Amino acid sequence: MSQTREASGSAVATHASGDHVATRQQEDSKKTSAKGNNIDNSKPKQFFVPIQRQQQFGVTYTEARRRQMRLRLRSVGTLDVDQAQMFECVAHVEGYIEELQITSPGERVTVGQPLMTIYAPELRAPEQELVSLLRVRESGNVPQASLTQLIDSARRRLQLMNVSPDQISQLERTQQPTDLLLVRSPCDGIVSQAPMTVGLSVKHGDKVMGLINLSNLWLWANFYENEVALLKEGELMTIVFPALANRSFEGKISVISPTIDPVKRSTLVRVDIPNPDGQLRPGMFANVTTDIAAGEGLTIPFESVLPNGSQMLVFVDGGLGNLEPRLIQVGQQFVEFADQNEERYYQIISGLQEGERVVSGGNFLIDAEAQIQGALRNFGEEQAPGSMGSDSSGPIGEK
Repeated sequence: MSQTREASGSAVATHASGDHVATRQQEDSKKTSAKGNNIDNSKPKQFFVPIQRQQQFGVTYTEARRRQMRLRLRSVGTLDVDQAQMFECVAHVEGYIEELQITSPGERVTVGQPLMTIYAPELRAPEQELVSLLRVRESGNVPQASLTQLIDSARRRLQLMNVSPDQISQLERTQQPTDLLLVRSPCDGIVSQAPMTVGLSVKHGDKVMGLINLSNLWLWANFYENEVALLKEGELMTIVFPALANRSFEGKISVISPTIDPVKRSTLVRVDIPNPDGQLRPGMFANVTTDIAAGEGLTIPFESVLPNGSQMLVFVDGGLGNLEPRLIQVGQQFVEFADQNEERYYQIISGLQEGERVVSGGNFLIDAEAQIQGALRNFGEEQAPGSMGSDSSGPIGEK
């Protein structure tokens, strides 16, 4: 019995010991496997491309440096008439169109130019009154002080009937009343409406002709809601007209609409543009740009940055042919203009220090070399501090 119990106990002990050994072997196997996996997934922080090979690739470098940043906002717009420069010639008397000196919309006129003659019988009475007062003054039988006041009142009555100062002076000189009212242009400009025909009757308040002065025009342009806060009234804008061989004009922001279009997510901005030579016409299409100062920041050229999923990748010079792939966080995209050349660059939020050199030319060839050497294996799993999404890579103002 004692031997049997010992054998049984020994068997149980041996079985338990075997399980323990098996368990340790499995754990050792997992550790070895995990160790092996760690070795396989290791990613070198740098990779090597000989200087001579870099020269063959055409690789160039640039330093991350601080600079004054400027945003270029872009939009498009169309010209419109300056509402303050629209004039309507209205009849101040009843009568008939006796003669038309201007007959068609589009004709150019100058201030004071005759537009039409209206036969107005009601004009004779106030003209006759003025002539009579002038004759009494010439006789000298009435005190001059009282006559002067009456003569001024008679002149004022004629002015309210739209009789021009020249016509009143001519009446005083000839002392011959007439039934004809000569309508003159109140401004330099273009005839926009010419509804009258000879013989047509007119009444008080009837519109007889429309005029517009094109010496100043409005341009309406849409800017996105995230751009409007950067714009200020009085700021200068550059306006380019494709129809005029891309001739450039300068305008000034005069009105920024206080409302946002809920569909387009944009707002209207009015730019006033001088048009002294009359080349600009209402309805013309234009490209609008303006540069906004955005302060100082650390920057690198646009070409130095490679999109890596939702992150941004650069290759940092490690010296002697060594290159380090690094994820960075970028801000807005900016544009710098010098000698008609356009240079795009990114603001650096984090991931680079001032003075560090990054690849700016031959980036895609370096990227391919890094892929071959395994320097970018599973690199996308690493996150740059505060890395930003792809929706932030585009510049403000790009449409």
